[in-house]
Parts: sequence; structure tokens; C-alpha cells
Amino acid sequence: MALFPLGDLMAKQLTTPEFLGIPAEATEISWTKYGWVYLFAACIGFATTLAEPSLLAVAIKAETVSGGTIGAFGLRLAVSVGVALGIALGTFRIVTGSELYYYIIAGYVVVLIQTAYAPKIIVGLAYDSGGVTTSTVTVPLVTALGIGLASTIPGRNPLFDGFGLIAFASLFPIISVLAYSQIALWRSKHSSSHS
Repeated sequence: MALFPLGDLMAKQLTTPEFLGIPAEATEISWTKYGWVYLFAACIGFATTLAEPSLLAVAIKAETVSGGTIGAFGLRLAVSVGVALGIALGTFRIVTGSELYYYIIAGYVVVLIQTAYAPKIIVGLAYDSGGVTTSTVTVPLVTALGIGLASTIPGRNPLFDGFGLIAFASLFPIISVLAYSQIALWRSKHSSSHS
């Protein structure tokens, strides 16, 4: 009950004409004027995910089960970066008014390609990371931010445009964790070939 009004208030303050540096009577605003909104959304996504209690529990368990191969902090960082990118892209979608399904279909195509090349041991954890991020801290703030943005941006409908940020917050951690595992695998192969 406390987080939802906070997210809505943040969205309203971020989209005031004074903050964006545009005339108050402007009806059509370029998506480029919302740069601070994208940055703020990424920061909110990163911070709330890093603080997410369920992600912390999963990361600690993953580190224990993997014998330290998967670091708890590295996993939390990868998931947080994924959510940050997802929320920033989701706010871009709200600002531009583009269709949600384009982004989701493209994202899952990337996930399928990554899944084919990622170490099999990490795939389940990567997919679970997407679900873990949508918990007690992240969802109220992100949902309120999306609805608040859609309410304050000219030409957007909160009912149609305000939702979908949670889909981005669930999809992009899968991509980032799979990328994290692929980079770690590449680094370990690269370092062993030089030894």
C-alpha cells in the first residue's frame, strides 16, 4: 500500500513539462525528451531487484548447490542488470506507444537462441530468475511506474499502455543470466586455452 502510491508519484513527477524541459501546452513530445525517465526506470529496476528478498534466497542457494561456481552476488547482479534493461525498454515502449507483443516475441526468440548455446546447468536457474524478480519489492513500484507513466504521457491509456513492465522484468533477467553464463563459460575456456 505504501509502494504503489510512491511509484505513481515518481512517474508523475518525472513527466511534468518542467522536468522534461518542454512547453506546458505541448501535446506531441518526442521520445528523446524522456531520457531521464528511461534512466530512472533502469535505476529503479536495478535497485529493487538487488534488494529483492526472494532473489537473495535463490542466489545463496544457487551458490551453495553449485559449490561456489555460481556466485550469489554475480547472479544477483546479472538479474538486476536484466531487470534494469527490461524496465528501461518497457518505459520506452510506453512512451512511444508501440505494441508490447513485438518486444516480447523478439525477447523470447533471443532466449531460445541463448538456451541452445548456454551451459545446460544454468538454463533452469536462468528461467527461474525471471520469476523470482517479480516479488514483493519490485512489482508494486514497477507496476505503479508503468501506470503512472501511461496516465501522464499524452495519448496513452493506462489500461492498455500501463501494463507490461512486469513482462519485461520477467523476460530480461533470463536473457542476462544466460548471457552471464555464456560469458563465464567463454572466459573459462579462454583462460584454460592460454594455460
